[in-house]
Amino acid sequence: MRNMHTEMTIFEVILARRSVRNFTSQAVGLDIIRILLEAAVHAPTVLHDEPWSFAIIRDKQQLKDISDSAKPMFIHELGKAGHATDHVTKPDFNIFHNANTLILICSEQTGPFIVANCWLAAENLMLAACAMKLGSCVIGAALTALNRSEIKHKLNIPDKFSVIVPIIVGYPDGDTPPSPRRKPFILTC
Repeated sequence: MRNMHTEMTIFEVILARRSVRNFTSQAVGLDIIRILLEAAVHAPTVLHDEPWSFAIIRDKQQLKDISDSAKPMFIHELGKAGHATDHVTKPDFNIFHNANTLILICSEQTGPFIVANCWLAAENLMLAACAMKLGSCVIGAALTALNRSEIKHKLNIPDKFSVIVPIIVGYPDGDTPPSPRRKPFILTC
């Protein structure tokens, strides 16, 4: 985020970050997306691997189609885990919460630290988004669908790549209250 000034300290950004699920219709510009990706690739890594690749989806119809494909899979996963599915089964429910932008962090590499490295990049991206007054949310509900060959093909993601982290980004429509957090549970000190 070269030459990017924020009004918050990094700790304030960490405390202010929320999982936003309500967005305005304002599109996120490619210049802003590039800044978010710049933040992502400056994440710490295990063994200095930089396994990430990115796919950016900004087509509303494509996002709706993916949501429609993902919903039955997510409902099945929720049911197996014993979770309620009422909100997801509504016809107008959109897994991407009507966000205009979906950023996929992908990797063609495998190994014990690849997923961790991609998640570190995701955190940097989401913190940068918060500092820029954008909302973001990880959409794990879409992960199974996004890794299906036919959906990757529609998104021009080669089969050898796996989608590791799907993140929606946009301009928040209203405030998102903080979620309660437990105090750190310290095992030893």
